Amino acid sequence: MGKMTGAQALVASLEAEGVECLFGYPGGQAIEIFDALYDSKMKFVLARHEQGAVHEADGYARATGRTGVVVVTSGPGAVNTVTGIATAYMDSVPLVVITGQVPTHVIGTDSFQESDIFGITLPVVKHSYLLRDVADLPYTIKKAFHIASTGRPGPVLVDVPSDVAEALVDFACPQDVNIESYKPTVRGNKKQIRQAASALEASKRPLVLLGGGVITAQAAQPVSDLVHALQAPVLATLMGKGAFPAEDPLYLGAVGMHGSKYSSMALDACDLILAIGTHFSDRVTGAFDSFAPQAKLVHIDIDPAEIGKVIPADVPIVGDAARVAADIAAELEARGFEPQTGDWLAQVDAWRQRWPYYDEALPDNPDEIVPERLLAALSARLDADSIVTTDVGQHQMWANQMVERSLPRTFLSSGGLGTMGYGLPAAIGAALAYPDRQVVCISGDGSVQMNIQEMATAKATGAAVKVLLMDNGVLGMVRQWQGLFLDGRFAATTLDANPDFCKLAEAYGWNAERIESWDQVEPALDRMLATPGPYVLDCAMSADQNVYPMIPPGATLQEAIGAIDCDNGVVREGLAPRGGASKKGGRR
Repeated sequence: MGKMTGAQALVASLEAEGVECLFGYPGGQAIEIFDALYDSKMKFVLARHEQGAVHEADGYARATGRTGVVVVTSGPGAVNTVTGIATAYMDSVPLVVITGQVPTHVIGTDSFQESDIFGITLPVVKHSYLLRDVADLPYTIKKAFHIASTGRPGPVLVDVPSDVAEALVDFACPQDVNIESYKPTVRGNKKQIRQAASALEASKRPLVLLGGGVITAQAAQPVSDLVHALQAPVLATLMGKGAFPAEDPLYLGAVGMHGSKYSSMALDACDLILAIGTHFSDRVTGAFDSFAPQAKLVHIDIDPAEIGKVIPADVPIVGDAARVAADIAAELEARGFEPQTGDWLAQVDAWRQRWPYYDEALPDNPDEIVPERLLAALSARLDADSIVTTDVGQHQMWANQMVERSLPRTFLSSGGLGTMGYGLPAAIGAALAYPDRQVVCISGDGSVQMNIQEMATAKATGAAVKVLLMDNGVLGMVRQWQGLFLDGRFAATTLDANPDFCKLAEAYGWNAERIESWDQVEPALDRMLATPGPYVLDCAMSADQNVYPMIPPGATLQEAIGAIDCDNGVVREGLAPRGGASKKGGRR
């Protein structure tokens, strides 16, 4: 293509990778890159903060399965991306983050707006590059996309000094990537496939646990085929939500700290766990040494470092989830396998009937906006291909429990890092990827304020996101822990000076309304979803609403508190009186 500047070569490389949309924020050391973007047909989304830009690219990537792209400047611009990069790293999201940098000859001199973003991000990237020669730029970008999107995906950082962006290069787009030190294993070992099949044949009480790796590997269909061949109940981690249809009778839903009691009962009683694409977070297992005490573990993951890291695997299989699931199913079929799980499924279903997440016979105030009822009402109104994002806190756990998802990539949430402020920008990224689909962000009055400036980005780009704001005037999850485990000493969890969220939304050009009682909920949800453009529905609720069941920190799955027992009068189990006065959420 002839000579061009490094910045122009960078833009040409992004175009060659098929990038259609990228996110970021300009600055002095990235000015050449942004000048080159001026002539590109790629859509550039100007975020209002670099953290927001990374979360927007993350939401775009999770919703589409494509690599999200971010371009920012050096120094504070680069450092502002760190939380977003770490969020993507913990949840295995493919990103390429391009940062401007001071000229090569002043790197290390504490030049104006210099930061060692290469060093700062080393623990939270899959790989990183500091470009020093413009001739290396095209192949470096090619490698960055390959590494970000293959194997276990993750963020890759490319730091571009301004003199490299200005230098001339004979640009030629690389066609292939060959990195000798990077060859992810995708095909499962045949001997271990046979061992897994033998273990499944011998199991009387199998259980399947699905993580985010199933969605990443586009393995939902082969995994579903395997599950139905096994006739085994299915649990999903937060990251695995949507990997298996919520309406399927085999699906038990969420697991772990705020999973159902029946899922914990099933884990305690099962004799085999087939775990696919999950790393056994402490939020899933409870106390490690008491997790699933009767079960053998068949663990499938493309990242060998995750197998056996937390829970020892009896049959470890490194490989792509879709291929391995299909290979196990084929091996079982070749053996003439017939499932014998009728009694086991009947037992699990009896537990499910006894311990639901919520029952309207609970003695709640009938006029109050109850979180479980609110989110069930929202769920019933969502299209199957709608996309739900969440922030982090109580509302996130209620959403995991009550909002049903049947398709992969329709529930986007920060799992590993637990990043407040993720939900709104992630929703914007998803809405820009799919402008014709419903996109709803479920947030809290604490989380939404972490990146609330991105309301301007939504308005500017036409991203018609809806924000369901669960407004209780407190930092709800921390307050819940304080109430349950610290004698009601509510330190630094009251949001005394919340804004009027409706007026704030209107200032950003959004539609908004506030509701304060149950009779307002259903018509308000209908208005929110029917109104064109972005919308905030501010739902006032009590600060004393807690999310249950809950496994206390350090406890086993069998020590859950707050589960509803429908066999004993529809009451919550194991709750001691809490401190703290009841308080209606939102503005007083």
